[in-house]
Amino acid sequence: MCTVIGTQSSLFTRQDLEQALQATISRGPDDMRIIANDAGILGFQRLAIMGLTPEGMQPFELNGAMAVCNGEIYGFRSLKNQLEEKGYTFASDSDCEILLPMFEEYGTDMFVMLDAEYACILLTADGRIVAARDPFGIRPLYYGLAADGRPLFASEPKNLTGLVQEILPFPPGHYYVDGEFHCYRDLSDVQDHLADDVTAAAEGIRKRLVEGVRKRLDSDAPLGYLLSGGLDSSLVCAIGQKLSDKPIRTFAIGMDTDAIDLKYARQAADWIGTDHTEIIMTKQDVLDALEPVIRTLATYDITTIRASIGMYLICRAIRETTDIRVLLTGEISDELFGYKYTDYAPDAQAFQDEAAKRVHELHMYDVLRADRCISVHSMEARVPFGDLDFADYVMHLDPAIKMNTYNKGKYLLRRAFMDTDYLPEDLLMREKAAFSDAVGHSMADDLKALAEETYTDEEFEARRKQYTHAQPFTKESLLYRELFEKYYPGQSRMVKDFWMPNREWDGCQVSDPSARYLANYGASGE
Repeated sequence: MCTVIGTQSSLFTRQDLEQALQATISRGPDDMRIIANDAGILGFQRLAIMGLTPEGMQPFELNGAMAVCNGEIYGFRSLKNQLEEKGYTFASDSDCEILLPMFEEYGTDMFVMLDAEYACILLTADGRIVAARDPFGIRPLYYGLAADGRPLFASEPKNLTGLVQEILPFPPGHYYVDGEFHCYRDLSDVQDHLADDVTAAAEGIRKRLVEGVRKRLDSDAPLGYLLSGGLDSSLVCAIGQKLSDKPIRTFAIGMDTDAIDLKYARQAADWIGTDHTEIIMTKQDVLDALEPVIRTLATYDITTIRASIGMYLICRAIRETTDIRVLLTGEISDELFGYKYTDYAPDAQAFQDEAAKRVHELHMYDVLRADRCISVHSMEARVPFGDLDFADYVMHLDPAIKMNTYNKGKYLLRRAFMDTDYLPEDLLMREKAAFSDAVGHSMADDLKALAEETYTDEEFEARRKQYTHAQPFTKESLLYRELFEKYYPGQSRMVKDFWMPNREWDGCQVSDPSARYLANYGASGE
């Protein structure tokens, strides 16, 4: 990961941006550079992944324009070749160096051409500021308005705290120019469906997911994989191993008392043939990590925080004990194929609408978790299920064949790898366990107990009512909100609300976001 920051506001100095970047040194520990010209100021902190030479350092400059980008542009070499045929020359092997030549050639039309996970800021030769973010929001970007009405863009809220009054997420799939946001791609907007039946859909899913993993193996820095033992991460690891000529490195974490994931992660690792590492965390590790995790995430959401603690701790261990700088993860599968609670969707259109909602919002939840937990430990996240071709295909499949009418959640994804040697049938067909539960049910119970000890019933009722937006509804949610407010006072609208199952559906009227409180959780994770 890297950090980008930029503005045209004359109210911010170079020193302001230098100070703002101090909060995210871990995103880009390798180098830092700030450049100002007549159009504005751009700053960059580098984590070198592609093009490791000094020539790959940003901001890039071309004919009076400048650009910074936190991103991975897949297939950039073919785009680079096309630009070279047009007469452009390049000083580095960095994928992001192609952005300014592309902007010269195509203007803002370039953004829909990118197969990428990215957030970028450009100062154009004619004095405009342009910013853009990938369609899933896998790479973070936030903004706030200065007193003169001009935006300040940056990778994380902590870069903007104290500099602007209100911090908001940059909308995924949009670019900003001339004071307005423009949507260039909305993956949640599906106007028609493909005619593929279950057999054809399974083949299409398998082919595209394999290619999505393949793209994400292109790195000049060492790669690793997070392996929970669940379907999503196991498939990513299995595909990655088949595409590798040596054992890939996989990592799993669990509580010292009741970790579910460790057992299944070990089974998957043994089958796949990976170089596998287990990391154990204790109750005290969990409690000690809570406040740093909330500060890192800039959220108060229950599910995100619970699931982040294990991810934060495993990434810290990987950083401290290995040379790995890129981690492949299994996020975004649930939004596309369904959660346990989407088994209760009343009809196919309701299932599709819920998927669209989750895809539209996930940059505030699971994608945020993956980015922050990994980047705070100076590594980069890559998310194969977020591959644009793969996700677009799955979103356009008939929702009737994606619903759980098979008595098996995510059946299409499982079907896609049946009768192959990617995973054994027992792992391929095992029911999902929520990540925050699978690292050990006791983890969430320990967090709830801490909250119960922190507030009396009377204190809880009095203190939660001071919040009108996303009002806490349990002692645990109040604890998280108060820790959030400690670091990001008055900025709750960076997150839409608490992530919860669709309470309008029968079977989903629960007061806890964990899937284990749903009646259909059954034997998941046992």
